[in-house]
Amino acid sequence: MRAIGIILAGGNNKMMKELSNKRAIAAMPVAGSYRSIDFVLSNMTNSHIQKVAVITQYNARSLNEHLSSSKWWDFERKQGGLFVFTPTITSDSSYWYRGTADALYQNLDFLKSSHEPYVVIASGDGVYKLDYNKVLEYHIMKKADITLVVKKLDDESDFGRFGLVSMTQEGRITEIEEKPIETNLSTVSTGIYVIRRRLLIELIEKAAEEDRHDFVKDILVRYKNLKHIYGYVIESYWSNISTVESYYKANMDFLNPEIRDYFFKQYPDVYFKIDDLPPTKYNGQANVKNCLVASGCIINGTIENSVLFKKIYIGNNTIIKNSIILNDVYIGDNAYIENCIVESKSTIKANSNHVGKSDKIEIVVEKSMLYMD
Repeated sequence: MRAIGIILAGGNNKMMKELSNKRAIAAMPVAGSYRSIDFVLSNMTNSHIQKVAVITQYNARSLNEHLSSSKWWDFERKQGGLFVFTPTITSDSSYWYRGTADALYQNLDFLKSSHEPYVVIASGDGVYKLDYNKVLEYHIMKKADITLVVKKLDDESDFGRFGLVSMTQEGRITEIEEKPIETNLSTVSTGIYVIRRRLLIELIEKAAEEDRHDFVKDILVRYKNLKHIYGYVIESYWSNISTVESYYKANMDFLNPEIRDYFFKQYPDVYFKIDDLPPTKYNGQANVKNCLVASGCIINGTIENSVLFKKIYIGNNTIIKNSIILNDVYIGDNAYIENCIVESKSTIKANSNHVGKSDKIEIVVEKSMLYMD
């Protein structure tokens, strides 16, 4: 593909509450064995983009460790490869990234030293599969300056956390509203863009000269009438996990056989970092219904409609329903957990009871006995 990739994975979000206290959103576990960023990295390599930069910032340690070996996504190559950029204090700048445009500006050398004519920019918190070649073909056909990948959503409660667009029948974007309180629009921007590399450099440098730092507000919104900006509609599954509710729903979606089949069995594959763990062990009292269970677990109790990540112990007579249990969790005997997200490395003591509501998921954070002073 005649493009380089840039993944914006540096953002932090209070809407994720305790879940983002120790990890970037792009490093959030998804569907048992994946991290959020695995989906966009897989899309990049499946689209034959050979040179990809990941821009990180907040709580980046877990994400950087995950990206320490690029072989899992086939980026260990002599030409191209996977590059990870974090904020760096220089003689010219002592700032952290002040926005998405500023993050691109502080890594402008990556753009200038590349030779590919186009750039695919994507966020690291989306769960989807997409061939970026099709977006590029659409971009070239429309003679667009910038192409946004957009998605029509039905859930109006989600509109306030997205940029929404209005499009003509030909696909030309005429209006962009960034995270509106009220709107009549229903087509959201997915945070995926295709743009010519030289134009991106020009726009980023112009924004920096004017002390503007946000890619959406200071480039897309400002230039919507001056540049040819088009929307490419994605029809397949897409989810953004920037809130507790959306994160919970995205994981629960994988309990749907059609969605599970789409991601796990249909070409192209989604790749992830493989841990050397034994298969999950189901002991005599184990009772598991409609669950996704990763490797390295030991199950003694009852689990229904739940997603269990790696290295989890479930005690005798424990019941777990409609919940997400993150990595390295110990749950003692006779516990009851429903409508919850249990944070990684938690120890849930015997006879504990944690019950959230279907419309208000409880986040359970208990200090692990293994890590106590």
